[in-house]
Amino acid sequence: MVHFVDVVPDLMRSVGEKLERYYPLAQGEQPRWQVHCLDAALLPLASKDKSQLIIIAGVGGELLISLVNAILAAHPQHKLEFILCPVQHTFEVRKALSQLNLGLIDENLLEENSRFYEVLHVSTFSQQQVSLVGNKMWDLTRSLDQRYLQKTLSHYQRIEAGLQCKPINSQSDVSAKDVSRIIKSYQALTTLRNKF
Repeated sequence: MVHFVDVVPDLMRSVGEKLERYYPLAQGEQPRWQVHCLDAALLPLASKDKSQLIIIAGVGGELLISLVNAILAAHPQHKLEFILCPVQHTFEVRKALSQLNLGLIDENLLEENSRFYEVLHVSTFSQQQVSLVGNKMWDLTRSLDQRYLQKTLSHYQRIEAGLQCKPINSQSDVSAKDVSRIIKSYQALTTLRNKF
């Protein structure tokens, strides 16, 4: 059974209508999906014995981290898997997933409508550490990966330049030293590119 969840009633109504139109039930067939209008952080989960897969996509990194954290806190005994696709702040998402002791199952990079997305499949039972910049998703022989890496490096280099222009007493969530470490982590990936 697939459960579609969001807090926006109009969005859930629209999802329900599309599901009914494109996936109608045959007579006597059991429903394969349900639509719920609720906060995903309050998601009720079934049996602790079976692994539960939760997909969170189309939200920013901070909200995604908050939702994952709330679900983990509400269901500490469950075997949980997450497929996560944040629209931004993927470095911070990866860092938080590692701090939450979630392990990597797989990761992929994709592009849709000229936007890049990292898709992370993690779980409470995988032992593989989540890399801060990714490891399994990169194939730097592909143009897609090269463009995404360059775009990401440029993004953090602009942040670094902006931080260097700020007055010393200004408050910031991230320091120039932190951003410099992030840049070096991504630059290390470029050495992989040079091996091909």
